[in-house]
This record gives sequence, C-alpha cells and structure tokens, in this order.
Amino acid sequence: IPGAAFLDIERDLSEPPGRGGRHPLPTEARFAAAASRAGIDAGTFVVAYGSLGGAERLWWLLRHFGHDGCAVIELSSWLGPLAAGDEEPEPATFEPRARHDDTIGADDLAAQGEALVVVDARVPARFRGEPNPVDRVPGRIPGALNAPWNEPLPELPAGELVAYCGSGVTACVVLHRLALAGRAARLYPGSWSEYEQSGRPVERS
Repeated sequence: IPGAAFLDIERDLSEPPGRGGRHPLPTEARFAAAASRAGIDAGTFVVAYGSLGGAERLWWLLRHFGHDGCAVIELSSWLGPLAAGDEEPEPATFEPRARHDDTIGADDLAAQGEALVVVDARVPARFRGEPNPVDRVPGRIPGALNAPWNEPLPELPAGELVAYCGSGVTACVVLHRLALAGRAARLYPGSWSEYEQSGRPVERS
C-alpha cells in the first residue's frame, strides 16, 4: 500500500531468540525505536497488514505499549493502488507506556492451572504433539484447547483466557479475533518455544 512503513518481526517486533523463546517480546526501547522510524506517535492511527500473524503481532504490541489507535486489515481487501520499492516515512517520536496486565509467564500459568482457559493457536498436528520440524519437544500445555490461528475462531468456554502458539506471533491472531468478539485475553509471550525448554509437563494425544 503506498506510504506503508515496513516493520520486521525479527528485527523490530522481537528480541533475539534464547531462553525466552524464538520471538521474545521487544524491549520498550527496541519497539519505541522501530515505531518512531515508522512514523508512529501518539496521534497516529495505525492500520497493520501482513502475513503469518505479523500484522496482529504489531497490533498487539502497539496496545501492549499503550497505543490503542490501531487496527488490522487483510491486504486482499485493499482496492486501492499498490506500490513497489522502499518507502521513507517521516520519523516520529513513539513514547511507550507498557501494560502489565496483558501477559502471563510460565510460572503463573502453572500456578493458576485450571482457573484459566488456555488456548493453543498452533495447527492441529502440532497441538496433538505429532513430530514436526518446528517443535523440539512435540506436545502442548496440559489442559490447553486448540484454536488454530489459520481457522475460524471456535467457541471457547467462559473464563480467563490465555493464548499461546509456537513463539508468540500467531497467538496474536487469536487475541485479535477475541478482542473483536469482545473477549479479553492474555498472551503467554514465550509460548511453546519457551515452554518446551522448561521441563514442565507435556500433554499429547
């Protein structure tokens, strides 16, 4: 879309991989620098598009860092002109104000157990724990329900919702759909790529 800025999942929307998983949340400084380069400040309404959960990751991160003026569109729905080549947006100053009520860590996830409705956004084969080239330890968090990111959102039971996926990116697709449906949910940022390193119980079917 003409005038669009590009933000990269690896460079701008994540920290380097490690014990926190493949796509740990970016620090305030990293995200603020990226958003500022993209021309986002307090008065900017952001419309995100992308693939494989990238747009929803940006939508979630903007809200996480205190910027609620954002939405997601499908590029296929854009009926206007398209452009090629690089864009040079006018830089701005993004001032992050991180929330602390929209994430949950592995320890709290384990401690709260059955009090949560835990939703796994991976495709069904990975949710079932079938061998695959992505998960080093196949399986799921015990008790989790499957809501694949690339399928319509299923009906989920009432309760406090937590979403995870492989590395915290495509779970944001499910979080976006839940928000559109009026349901609040938290993200487990490390997701399976962190959980599989922890030695915690694994469920398969």
